[in-house]
Amino acid sequence: MNPITAQQAWRILQQADCLYSAKEVETVLDRMASEITQKLADVDPLLVCIMTGGVVPFGKLLPKLQFPFQIDYVHATRYGRSLHGGQLKWHVAPMQNPEGRVVLLIDDILDEGATLAGIEARYRSDKAREVYKAVLVIKNRKRTHDVKVEFAGLEVPNRYVFGYGMDYKGYLRNAPGIYAEAEGA
Repeated sequence: MNPITAQQAWRILQQADCLYSAKEVETVLDRMASEITQKLADVDPLLVCIMTGGVVPFGKLLPKLQFPFQIDYVHATRYGRSLHGGQLKWHVAPMQNPEGRVVLLIDDILDEGATLAGIEARYRSDKAREVYKAVLVIKNRKRTHDVKVEFAGLEVPNRYVFGYGMDYKGYLRNAPGIYAEAEGA
């Protein structure tokens, strides 16, 4: 990944195309929370934040879920400091035992699908009873892995997107909406 400065990141945000405002994203998070509650409120689920991008959707969803659950987090990536994915590398493996549990993986974006598929496979091999996925953004593109997302938020074009957990070269995860890099940038 080409490093950039904070000032360059600020210019990228100012020139970017806003795909969804913060208000639109919050409305979608409310809908997702309602759907998750309907499906999982009675099963004592284990909710897992997929770091680093999943931290914002995870943190936004938790207070909207008015039922008991436990949490965990994992950090597995194919990107590291690159813009292109490679082998799945585990920085933090699951700490809570998922055996016999219903698990909900929460992430920021479904792009190629390889990372989420690899994490799901880990939970299935650790004998989770069921594994569900909640993803704030689904990128409209061909995937390398067939991943079924039970709780989906927004669809975005096949562009470099950031905000609400998704980064732009390490910056802008906190952007007030979901943005795409300006075309031709």
